Amino acid sequence: MAGIALYADLPRMIAVLAHFHWAYLPLILGLTLFNYLGRFIKWQYYLKRLNISLSWKKSLLIFISGLCMAITPGKVGELLKSYLLKRSTGAVISRTSPIIMAERLTDGIAMLGLATTGLILYRFGWEIMLLLFVIVLAGLAIIQNRPIALALLSFGERLPLISRIANVLRTFYESSYTLLQWRPLLLAVLIGLISWTGECAALYFVFIGLGIGSSLDLFLKSSFILAVSSVIGSASGLPGGLGTADGSMLGLTRLLVSASATVGGAATLLIRLCTLWFGIGLGTLALLIYRSAEHIHLFSKRKDGEDEEQQNISETSHSDARPSELQTAASATIGDKAL
Repeated sequence: MAGIALYADLPRMIAVLAHFHWAYLPLILGLTLFNYLGRFIKWQYYLKRLNISLSWKKSLLIFISGLCMAITPGKVGELLKSYLLKRSTGAVISRTSPIIMAERLTDGIAMLGLATTGLILYRFGWEIMLLLFVIVLAGLAIIQNRPIALALLSFGERLPLISRIANVLRTFYESSYTLLQWRPLLLAVLIGLISWTGECAALYFVFIGLGIGSSLDLFLKSSFILAVSSVIGSASGLPGGLGTADGSMLGLTRLLVSASATVGGAATLLIRLCTLWFGIGLGTLALLIYRSAEHIHLFSKRKDGEDEEQQNISETSHSDARPSELQTAASATIGDKAL
């Protein structure tokens, strides 16, 4: 943020932001929430595909909690959702972690789809996009070809290091195969296209708020800029795509929308605050709420356990044991439970 501010000439950028039409801010944040809603629907669909039963309220908390991990390298921190699913449902992480992989994969394909129009019109960066698309198709082909995939797993089981986690890898593959069959894959990509259009529209209204005239051409450019910069940021593996996504967005904005570095810098900072950092804030809040709810749940279980223990002690009092022995046993048992 500091680098962009300096590049865009901070005093001039502050002046541009001061004239931003802030009435658009609720709409921009609402479009970001629309994206999260669409992705949550896909999350619920994946849980149903794997027969993981969970109340929608707790599922929503777990899903939003994962947003706070968007600034981990390669978004690997979103595996937090798999850990929280394990706590809530008992499902092993190797079974639930393919959901995170499938989310990232289908989101990436959807972003490539949103960038297609711009790639045709502006002929910018199509080589990188084509390479990424070929890699994705190759990976999907291997996953969907069970003889090849199982042969690779069997070969890996004979290797010393991989043999130790052979069962985990097989569980991971079976879940991946279920989620990435062609019909659920196409449905998930369609959901991704609809949901990520929300963030493309958010960037469109950022440009309008900065005084750029509205038009269909501006919306197409906004979709292209957001999609390409997001894909480049994800492919870089850097935390939250920091630097790569921001730099790509700033450069494409100067190339396609406005030659002004000040306008490009202001647009980049605004959309990143209203998407990446807004999501991180929501995720942190959801994680705190989840922790609070889990503490209450665990506390209730502990009290129930103590009540049951007290009942067992009461029943034992009818035996022939001496009172002093009963008191010692009760104290030790309740102490262990409290510890």
